[in-house]
Amino acid sequence: MAVGILTLMSRLAGGGSCQPTKPDKLYASKIGWWDRHRIDIPIPKERNWKEEKGVRYQVIRNPGMPVAWGTEMPGLELWREETSSERRLQVIYPQHSKLTDKEKTNICYLSFPDSNSGCLGDTQFCFRFRQSSGRRVSLHCLLDHYDKDLPVYLKKDPAYFYGYVYFRQVRDKSLKRGYFQKSLVLISKLPYIHFFHTVLKQIAPEYFEKSEPYLEAACNDVDRWPAPVPGKTLHLPIMGVVMKVRIPTCHDKPGTTQIAQLTQQADTHISVILPTVHEVDLFRCFCPVFLHSQMLWELVLLGEPLVVMAPSPSESSETVLALVNCISPLKYFSDFRPYFTIHDSEFKEYTTRTQAPPSVILGVTNPFFAKTLQHWPHIIRIGDLKPAASPDPKTRTTAFAVQAVTAVLLRSHVHLCLRPVVVTYAVTTWWQFYTSYKPYLNRDEEIIKQLQKGVQQKRPSEAQSVILRRYFLELTQSFIIPLERYVASLMPLQKSISPWKSPPQLRQFLPEEFMKTLEKTGPQLTSRIKGDWIGLYRHFLKSPNFDGWFKTRRKEMTQKLEALHLEVLCEEDLLLWTQKHTEVETVDLVLKLKNKLLQADREHLPVKPDTMEKLRTHIDAIILALPEDLQGILLKTGMT
Repeated sequence: MAVGILTLMSRLAGGGSCQPTKPDKLYASKIGWWDRHRIDIPIPKERNWKEEKGVRYQVIRNPGMPVAWGTEMPGLELWREETSSERRLQVIYPQHSKLTDKEKTNICYLSFPDSNSGCLGDTQFCFRFRQSSGRRVSLHCLLDHYDKDLPVYLKKDPAYFYGYVYFRQVRDKSLKRGYFQKSLVLISKLPYIHFFHTVLKQIAPEYFEKSEPYLEAACNDVDRWPAPVPGKTLHLPIMGVVMKVRIPTCHDKPGTTQIAQLTQQADTHISVILPTVHEVDLFRCFCPVFLHSQMLWELVLLGEPLVVMAPSPSESSETVLALVNCISPLKYFSDFRPYFTIHDSEFKEYTTRTQAPPSVILGVTNPFFAKTLQHWPHIIRIGDLKPAASPDPKTRTTAFAVQAVTAVLLRSHVHLCLRPVVVTYAVTTWWQFYTSYKPYLNRDEEIIKQLQKGVQQKRPSEAQSVILRRYFLELTQSFIIPLERYVASLMPLQKSISPWKSPPQLRQFLPEEFMKTLEKTGPQLTSRIKGDWIGLYRHFLKSPNFDGWFKTRRKEMTQKLEALHLEVLCEEDLLLWTQKHTEVETVDLVLKLKNKLLQADREHLPVKPDTMEKLRTHIDAIILALPEDLQGILLKTGMT
């Protein structure tokens, strides 16, 4: 169950070296751990230094952990002996596979704020980076086992990793630069933002004081965690604290929090109860611009290119994650980067002017992007990031801004003066939104009044987030229900499924045919919002989000047809059928039935357990009715 936990050292500001823990002591403390896990690794008598591409590093074999909670990461201590401005990998736990050079570089740069951010104290943020194409992955079967019961928006993306960062920067006069900077980073395939940030809060502060032994103890706690089974209440110990969490399932009613129903009786040993593993504080992110939150919902739904320019990685990552989260339970299928830097391996790909901006949401903090991404059609500026140049009036005709009275007021959402104003480019403390996009739907005034009333009454941000999340949920459901209803009509009738033929194919999705259904069964049945719904659907059908959504639904319905086909097969008297056919045809049937069983297991088809057992019984009965020589061959072939 493991997650990759990495620590990185950056520009330790004095230019002096910060020596890693001596391997003799580090290894001696691990002997008992290795023995329990049957890992035979001797204590090294001297440092095992290697050099690769000008970087000296020391290989340390660290114990591996179960991988159900994340991804395989290597056990490697990397010490970069160059200038103090370099970012250096210091320790990585645990050892499962090697990081590629590109992944190491991406992690190093993404784990620290840009130098202009000025983040003093402790800061938490999230990043997302692309997995190297040459990487060998061995986790798919294990993670797929849990993936099948997850909501689509929580399923792992095999092409990306998530990085969860706890960064500390404090003044230290003993160092040449005057600052100590260090990050603890947790790498996982799972998008459990709130959960992993909570884990880091428990580990990082003590780790910065006690270094590697404390991190090793934390890894040992994680090693004892149960598997992340969706729908099951989990008790997870971490450094003297027990966290109580529940991972949602695809069967949960959207918008409900099941963990709240399980905590009516107080648990004396529970220290932290997490109501969610993945959700962010929507209102804190949308507060300055909730007048235009519906427009942002449309932009995210349609997969429009969007850049968030913020003064810190925490603000950029929170805003990007809130944008992606606002169309839940629909999954955002385009790429998104909560924190993106000029050193990212996809920098040239996403900033080129030779083609239209890609369908991606970027969170950036470097002022360099204000000019580099000036041609993007939708730009959000947050906080005190000063615009480097005025937006191009030809591509951006509308500008909205809400003044944040102070940073404290912005965070507490108390007595904010919220009104659209004309942007003046000298302003440095305003939330600014530049776009030429004209919304398809009319603005919902009721939700605006409700949120404004909450601000006036000093309603807690958590309560405001619940209101805003419910609004986005109802809006998304009103939009997606007509599509779900039409796609369901593409399924063949069950009576057309024959046990002696391949499962029938789904009918083709015809956009114009779907548009005709909107007149009687469109979103007007469930939503009070007026506007050009037809235009919004036409635009959506051309977007990456529709492409990803329809591929997912088509796969689910195809698997459902396969499962129905298996059920029809089980209801037939297959033994009687074999008596009327030749041995060759019977052997062919047995092989096809075995392949059906393998497919059902491999693809996690929605087949009832008794259906699988019936099919195995049919196969065994058919084989026993064959001559002994064929029985021996078929019993050795595949599964029975």
